[in-house]
Amino acid sequence: MTKTQVTIAPAKGRLGILLPGMGAVSTTFIAGVEAVKREMAEPIGSLTQMGRLRLGKRTENRSTLIKDFVPLADLKDVVFGGWDIFEDSVYEAAVKAKVLEPALVSALKEPLDAIRPYKAVFDPSFVTLINGPNVKTGKNKKDLVDQLRADIRDFKQKNNLDRVVIIWCASTERYTEPSECHRTIQDFEKGLEKSDPNISPSQMYAFAALQERVPYANGSPNRSVELPFLQQLAKEMRTPIAGSDFKTGQTLMKTIIAPGLKSRLLGLNGWYSTNILGNRDGEVLADPGSFKSKEVSKLSVLEQILEPETYPTLYKDVHHLVSINYYPPRGDNKEGWDNIDIFGWLGYPMQIKVNFLCRDSILAAPIVLDLALFLDLAARSSFSGIQEWLSFYFKSPIVAPGLKPEHDLTVQQLKLHNTLRFLGGEELINHLGLTYYGVVEE
Repeated sequence: MTKTQVTIAPAKGRLGILLPGMGAVSTTFIAGVEAVKREMAEPIGSLTQMGRLRLGKRTENRSTLIKDFVPLADLKDVVFGGWDIFEDSVYEAAVKAKVLEPALVSALKEPLDAIRPYKAVFDPSFVTLINGPNVKTGKNKKDLVDQLRADIRDFKQKNNLDRVVIIWCASTERYTEPSECHRTIQDFEKGLEKSDPNISPSQMYAFAALQERVPYANGSPNRSVELPFLQQLAKEMRTPIAGSDFKTGQTLMKTIIAPGLKSRLLGLNGWYSTNILGNRDGEVLADPGSFKSKEVSKLSVLEQILEPETYPTLYKDVHHLVSINYYPPRGDNKEGWDNIDIFGWLGYPMQIKVNFLCRDSILAAPIVLDLALFLDLAARSSFSGIQEWLSFYFKSPIVAPGLKPEHDLTVQQLKLHNTLRFLGGEELINHLGLTYYGVVEE
């Protein structure tokens, strides 16, 4: 295969990472990066910081750290900011979130306390069970978008930044279907002028980011960059986008287990999943409208992995149920229970039980870091629009029109790795070994 070299602009200067929503995930992410920068901890879970990439044939025994292979922004050059409905600094919010040990948060008080959120765009009709005082007001939704754009420019100017990316880390909004205001960019702009009630805050953040040519990733199941008109805008503005919904706990397990069952042609009768968690995300998801958004994201995974239309005998009538329960004593330490009813040779039944006691924000934080650095890399590589190679990080990966999303974690990882090889001018790897006279070339 012919090697191809992409021209990548160097990662000169400072990179700003703006986060809509500065709760448990964002504060755990920021505190974690600050701890890594001070050599107080290791960036475990981060592909950009710890991942290695195989290069060439197996016989060459070549591999490299990803961060040494492609020009990623250095953590020492990263600056943080964001928006939130509460006025707390990142230090105060991290203390309240109770994800990290108090001693670690206390040791990082100086850098964390210096980060305070901009006032947020918030609409209680989209998130019903929480509210806060640090909220923007304006004559219409266009005015609010203009204020967001001004915040982005202010953040860049005050911190002497060369580049900015935005990663949505705020609450899950209630489930909505697209309406007339979502048909075209022009329809959306008219809707902003009229303060159309179908325009959500997350859509306004995404629109503001793209207008400012800032790469944007949607870490929730909200419908924002999933809308075709925003994808069109991303192409027009030559700006990369990615989404949707960080793949952390239970769904991560599904994208590991389900491909394994399918690869061995084991049948599936049912998959029952329930979760308990007590953080702000759990509180928001107690609202049926917000839970519907999360449910749609979670339920889509199995059907697209198992392909029941291709394997009707094995997967035609799978009973897939998902529930989420807000349970304050558990805090951010989410617990996911899965009961999986499978069948094998001659139809004999078997079961798999999974009890994943995970830490939601601990799993999400390295995803935020990787997405920020990879989106910045994509922008400097002149990539634009949907970055399907980042599907590895999402429950509901967005893809080009007419394509089915790929949910198999190993396939997603291969696509991500091959994209990095492409950027670095190395041959792509498909793991198709050809044997000639006992010599294997792969």
